[in-house]
Amino acid sequence: MKILVVGDVVGNPGRKTLYAYLEKMGDKYDFIIVNGENSAGGFGITTKIADEFFSKKIDVITSGNHIWDKKEIYTYLEASDRLLRPLNYPKGTTPGKGYTVVESRKGVKVGVISAQGRVFMPPIDCPFTRISEILDEMRKECKIIVVDFHAEATSEKIALGKYLDGKVSLVYGTHTHVQTADEKILLEGTGYLSDAGMTGSDNGIIGMTAEVVIPKFITALPQRFEVAEGNERFNGISVVVDEETGECTEIERINLSLKQIEIL
Repeated sequence: MKILVVGDVVGNPGRKTLYAYLEKMGDKYDFIIVNGENSAGGFGITTKIADEFFSKKIDVITSGNHIWDKKEIYTYLEASDRLLRPLNYPKGTTPGKGYTVVESRKGVKVGVISAQGRVFMPPIDCPFTRISEILDEMRKECKIIVVDFHAEATSEKIALGKYLDGKVSLVYGTHTHVQTADEKILLEGTGYLSDAGMTGSDNGIIGMTAEVVIPKFITALPQRFEVAEGNERFNGISVVVDEETGECTEIERINLSLKQIEIL
C-alpha cells in the first residue's frame, strides 16, 4: 500500500499547492493524510475547508494545537471520524476524536492517530501513555497504523518513534514547518521522519510574512501575523507499507516547488 502524508498546509497558498499536487499525483496513492490545522488563514481550519479537503480524496485530516482556533469546527470535530484533534487532550471534556480507522481505496483499513507533544507545548496528557492505551483495540481492526506527532522538540519526536517502533507503521512529526532529512526505517520496521515540513509559501517565515515576524523577535511585542505568498512549496512523505505485516518498506521525502509540480 502506498500512503501520502502532507506536511502542515498553511493558508490559501498551501491549499493551492496541495490541490495542484493531488491533481497530478493523487491517483498514485491508496491513502492520503493531510495536516490541516493551519489551512484557514494560517490558524485553524473551517468546516468549508475540511469539506473541500475531503472532496479532493483526502482520507484523514490530522491537526495540532491550532485546531481550536476556529470555534465553528468544534461541532464538526464531534461529528466527524476523519478530522482529528490530538488524542492526548483531556478525556471526556474535549470535542472530537484523536484516532480513527478508515478504509483505503484498496479496501484495506488504515488506522491514523493524531497526537501532540508536551515539550515547549501546552500542558496536556502524556502522548506515550494515551497512544499505548488504544493500540490493542486499533490492531483488532487494522495492521497499518500511522501516527502524526505534532511536537516542538526533535528529541520528543525521536523518543516516540523509538517507543512505537514495531507497534505502528509510520511515525512522523509536524508543527515546526521545516522538513527534516532524517527519514529512515527503524529497527523493528516502523518508518520515521522528525518533521514532514510545510506546504505553503517559502517567501516568509514558516508560512507567515517576514515583515511581521521579524519585528516580533526584535521588539517582543504582539504582532498580527499574515500568511506569506509566492514561491510555494509542497512538503510531504511517500511511504510503502506491507499490507500483511504493517511494516514500512519504503519511505521518501517529497519537497517540490509549485513550478516543479506543474511540469510533473
